[in-house]
Amino acid sequence: MATVHLRIGDLVWGKLGRYPPWPGKIVSPPKDLKKPRGKKCFFVKFFGTEDHAWIKVEQLKPYHPHKEEMIKINKGKRFQQAVDAVEEYLKKAKGKDQTHSDDKSKSEKGRKTAKPMKIIEEDDEDPFKGGLSDKPASSMEPITKRLKIIEEDTKSTSIQAADSTAINGSITPTDKRIGFLGLGLMGSGVVSNLLKMGHVVTVWNRTAEKCDLFIQEGARLGRTPAEVVSMCDITFSCVSDPKAARDLVLGPSGVLQGIRPGKCYVEMSTVDPETITELAQVITSRGGRFLEAPVSGSQQLSNDGMLVIVAAGERSVYEDCSSCFQAMGKTSFFIAGEAGNAARMMLILNMVQGSFMATIAEGLTLAQATGQSQQTFLDILCQGQMASTFVDQKCQNILQGNFKPDYYLKHIQKDLRLAISMGDSVNHPTPMAAAANEVYKRAKALDQSDNDMSAVYRAYIH
Repeated sequence: MATVHLRIGDLVWGKLGRYPPWPGKIVSPPKDLKKPRGKKCFFVKFFGTEDHAWIKVEQLKPYHPHKEEMIKINKGKRFQQAVDAVEEYLKKAKGKDQTHSDDKSKSEKGRKTAKPMKIIEEDDEDPFKGGLSDKPASSMEPITKRLKIIEEDTKSTSIQAADSTAINGSITPTDKRIGFLGLGLMGSGVVSNLLKMGHVVTVWNRTAEKCDLFIQEGARLGRTPAEVVSMCDITFSCVSDPKAARDLVLGPSGVLQGIRPGKCYVEMSTVDPETITELAQVITSRGGRFLEAPVSGSQQLSNDGMLVIVAAGERSVYEDCSSCFQAMGKTSFFIAGEAGNAARMMLILNMVQGSFMATIAEGLTLAQATGQSQQTFLDILCQGQMASTFVDQKCQNILQGNFKPDYYLKHIQKDLRLAISMGDSVNHPTPMAAAANEVYKRAKALDQSDNDMSAVYRAYIH
């Protein structure tokens, strides 16, 4: 293969970790951002996003020769917006070049020589302006997510939110050793992003084969949850339900056997407040430090490092997890008060999302039953006040019969069940959630448990 010579200003396709090639521009890195040691790499800022990272030279391809190839193999609205941003940038650069050439030709009449003109310079107009990002060009400076404090006069007293920018090459990873237990739909994306941003990660999964890919990417392997906790300073857990969360901590060779004074345990599973309270008590009884940090999102958002993290528990653990949360999410919130508050908030969020999904499916099926076009229904919906990426993607998947799991139907039904139970505990009515829960139970009876939550649609047509 012929050697490709790249330099600052070149447009390229950059491959970052397990993500598809993405269009970007080679730029000079911030002065205080050191180049990784070892293999040759370039600092790339990606179009249509706020992301920028060091990319190994073998993971880069020139933009123009590979444009058609990349467009064929990559799909999606965000990808198309990124390509459109490149083309808009090229148009502006061409117009700028033409203007400079015309001015130069007028001023140089009668001259015998002219200096060559550089078309694309590092300090030219920011190519990402007009893309998905609304940040100013100064966002090229190293990003350490700034923190905002919002004071409330409620039981939660305060919420701490980290400003968004999800995946970026300027995160300074913690020097603490990180453990991660559970490599399901959500956990896999989280671990990939932790590794990508330079964290030292030890992994364990009940099905050991799922660890292989991450070992290849640089993770270390723990033989048991207890071993992972004993090896690491901070251990995260992300499993399916309250029973799995309890078993991981209290079971044979479980987390509790590896906890020592000062060790941090972060429960990211979406479970009920009672389970969180129990786990917090047993961890702290051994001198451990506890934080709950369930996440809002999907497999795709996990892969993209765009999860929303809701945390509660020991504030100092939250602060110790700062670089980890930056790598895995676009925003994190700290809810003051007792452990369990984050679980309560997440169950409410998922209750709303699950009920909304069931209602959208009901609308699509009613449209069909009354002779209306489902596609027209979706087109109208996506032009109104309820328009969102969630609605568009879920409805398109339904119309295409694509129920590949992005968030398991069985898990959203579990969240609805736990939210209803939480409402019962405080004598608060949850009639909409209860109705939606029955529809999801019907979908589970139709063997849709391991499909995406949008498969609730099938409960209306069978």
